[in-house]
Amino acid sequence: MSAPVLLVIAHGSRDPRHAATVHALVRRVRSLRPGVRVETGFLDFNAPAVPQVLARLAFEGVRDVVALPLLLTRAFHAKADIPAVLDQAPARLDIALADVLGPSPLLLATLERRLDEAFGRAGLAPADKRSTGLVLASAGSTDPEAIAVIAEIARELRHTGWCAVRPAFASAALPRTQDAVRELKAMGVRKVAVAPYVIAPGFLPDRIARGAEDADVLADVLGAAPEVARLLLVRYDEARLRGRRPQTLSA
Repeated sequence: MSAPVLLVIAHGSRDPRHAATVHALVRRVRSLRPGVRVETGFLDFNAPAVPQVLARLAFEGVRDVVALPLLLTRAFHAKADIPAVLDQAPARLDIALADVLGPSPLLLATLERRLDEAFGRAGLAPADKRSTGLVLASAGSTDPEAIAVIAEIARELRHTGWCAVRPAFASAALPRTQDAVRELKAMGVRKVAVAPYVIAPGFLPDRIARGAEDADVLADVLGAAPEVARLLLVRYDEARLRGRRPQTLSA
């Protein structure tokens, strides 16, 4: 019996760096699990669209699919958009919907990797966390559950040695990145680092970068890090074992 197809569902963006990062991450996943067919579909802006991928898989005779949202929190896209799209899939497909990626220790490990790289690029020694404040900057959401998750991650990071950690948001919620940076500076924190908690470049990550102008260090987005690729396979395996078809919110 062949393994289910892994369909990675990304949001999509007009910024070409977004799709390039998604494809790089998918290539890394394929290299880690050569026996699994991995496809990519986008909700908007980029091709192929998710319905096109599902139709092609059904036409090819595929039956089992694991749909994996390339999302860090359970907000509107995870709760509504993706289940609605999958609910319209060809009936012959047996689709298991995987959980979103976060929260996960593998994402925290990726944040640490990106921060270490950023300190090195800035010509600084690895962060002395006792004197360094951290801004965890996410895209933002109107969903209270998603905002609460970011706040909880910031609290967890505080216990890893940073002298202070503040969550920030590029849209839909406050504080903004620049305000969190200024707050830490006003507290007398010697250095401030900003860690974007986003997967790929685009409009909102660029807004985070602009808000980090007064910070000492700006890390890269999570991107196609090996830890992220491993996490995709963790979520794939969980969904494959659980094996259930998603339902829309109205169902």
